[in-house]
This record gives sequence, C-alpha cells and structure tokens, in this order.
Amino acid sequence: MTANARPSLDWLQTSFGPAGAKAAQKGNVRHFSLTLAATLVTASIAGAAGQDVPKPERGEQIMNAACATCHDLRPIDTAALDEAGWGREVKSMIEQGAEVKSDDVPALVDFLVKRNGPLPEGPGKDVLLNICTRCHDLQRVRRERNTAEGWLEILDAMLNEGAPLPEKDLPVLLRYLARNFGPAPH
Repeated sequence: MTANARPSLDWLQTSFGPAGAKAAQKGNVRHFSLTLAATLVTASIAGAAGQDVPKPERGEQIMNAACATCHDLRPIDTAALDEAGWGREVKSMIEQGAEVKSDDVPALVDFLVKRNGPLPEGPGKDVLLNICTRCHDLQRVRRERNTAEGWLEILDAMLNEGAPLPEKDLPVLLRYLARNFGPAPH
C-alpha cells in the first residue's frame, strides 16, 4: 500500500474490527486512532503475558460495532438504566440508524444492563456517573464494597491521580458510595 492510498475496508476490518474500519473509512481519525491504540496495547499485553487476548462477549462486540460507529461510548457510560430503559434506548438508536440486527438486540441489552444497570437514587449518583465513569465502569464501583473510611481513601487516591472531582462534591459522593456500596453484611 502506498503512503497516499486509503487502506481497504477488508484490511481495516481484519486488523481493527468493524468499528475501527468504519471510523477510518468515515475519516474519524480520533476514533480510529483510539481503536488502533487499544488494539496495539491489548496485543502487546497479551503477547508479553504469553496469552491469547480474551474475546469480548457478544453484547460488547455489538456495542462496539453499532454504537461506537456513530458516537463515543460516553453517553452509555453516564447512563444507569434497567432492562426496559436500555431496551427503549436501543430501539431509539435503531430508529435513528444504528445497525443492530433484531436477533442481536437481546444480547446488546443484556450486556448494557450488566455493564451499566441501574444505580440507587440519591444525592451523589450524578457525581458518580459524570465524574467516576470518566475512568471506571460501573461494574468496578459495584464490586468495591467499602466503609466510609475505605471509600475516602480511594477518593483521595483518585484525586491524587487527577480525578476532576470538585471539592464541594467529595462529601456528597462519599456519602453516596458509603451508603450504597458499603461492606457486604456478614
């Protein structure tokens, strides 16, 4: 391939999957660059570990192919919907042109619920969705069960790493996390 030639769609799909191919063909350099970087990092980590890269589950594959071709995943990261809510959202996106086969809708909705299912209501939920999900998925938050002191230690560490958490929101988020994601009862 010459320096000025556009790569073929087949080569792009083989190398970077459907989302990367569509992004490159549409000229979405940022998305293509992120896809390329993620592919290279994943491959190098797997190569260094001497292991095969785990294949994403079907719902994630559908999300990456259908959702990420039109928009980044931030709108998904900042939503916490139940099955009915994600079903409505997927239906709306299909009506707007998202290419999702009807047979794939249940797998996509199941994945979205597992990854970004509902959160308890209350002060701090919006902070969690808008700040914490910039770096972490909701599964990570749900897995972590901490006391208020444990959550404060984590939040302090995140602030030291550059988390954009305004000072006024720290106590609100801390109360939300401690109340809703405290230690599991014995």
